[in-house]
Amino acid sequence: MAEAEQQLKVRAAAPDWFHWAIGQQGQSRHVKVEGCSIHYLLWQPEDSPNSYGENPRGVLFVHGGGAHAHWWSHVAPFFRAGYRVAAIDLSGMGDSGTRPGEVYNATIRAEEIHAVIEDGGLGPKPFLVGHSFGGFMSMRYASLYGKNLGGMVIADSPLRPPGEDQGRGRRASPMGAIRLYPDFDEAVARFRLRPRQVCENRFIVEYIARHSLKEMEGGWTWKFDSNAMSGRRFAEPFHEHLAAVNCPTALFIGADSALVTDEMARYTNGLMGPDAPLIVIPAAQHHLMLDQPLAFVAALRVQLANWQEKAVY
Repeated sequence: MAEAEQQLKVRAAAPDWFHWAIGQQGQSRHVKVEGCSIHYLLWQPEDSPNSYGENPRGVLFVHGGGAHAHWWSHVAPFFRAGYRVAAIDLSGMGDSGTRPGEVYNATIRAEEIHAVIEDGGLGPKPFLVGHSFGGFMSMRYASLYGKNLGGMVIADSPLRPPGEDQGRGRRASPMGAIRLYPDFDEAVARFRLRPRQVCENRFIVEYIARHSLKEMEGGWTWKFDSNAMSGRRFAEPFHEHLAAVNCPTALFIGADSALVTDEMARYTNGLMGPDAPLIVIPAAQHHLMLDQPLAFVAALRVQLANWQEKAVY
């Protein structure tokens, strides 16, 4: 086995469903957006017929802050039955290129999302699923292109009411200083979720950690530009973006989330309108698709199917 392949192999004990999912590796692709190479993973739909016609709909997953497309590698394959699926690396994260620090904002990332939807052939009317920071970027995208979406799911994005400090309790860069590790395995061992939490599914966390590193002179470091998530993002009017969305929406939260309080969930859900469901994933923290991945998959499949059955084309 090649050294790179060996480095990515998960050592922790894992269930069969996980090995099945990560065994269906998405195709690695790039598209250029405003001079920056944007990487994404693409999973083709299964060949078997589905109940929604011959042309499968698209689903795009958007990761959280400092994360990358492989955070969805254990989730995306469950949607290949009936959907064409992709997961994006936002600029400055994962295997995408970087931008000057002052250029990073929700509008440019909305264009990155738009480019991946187009390049990956996810239309018409694809579904958008954004976790945490990715949920905020999805709000911005849907405020601009919502009429082109079949629906948008926001997963545990901590949106506070106006007047409250959106950055309260957070540092300008949630990842801190970018460290350099002399050894790959040492770096994997130092990987931590933000906010700090214990995840019982250690095999998922290990898989993500092994896909979060890049080699550079002197050792290994995280696939993350320290300028990619400056404190300026808290000044963006995401409550206005969400209120302006023109497509079906749903809010998923972890029952034990350390970031989204009941008050914040009610506020966010209220901006989505009276028909937007609020789905609480039991025994899940902020990283709900890591804590309760199969429950997250089941709830999301039901939500997408409901939207699809009610839509008029």
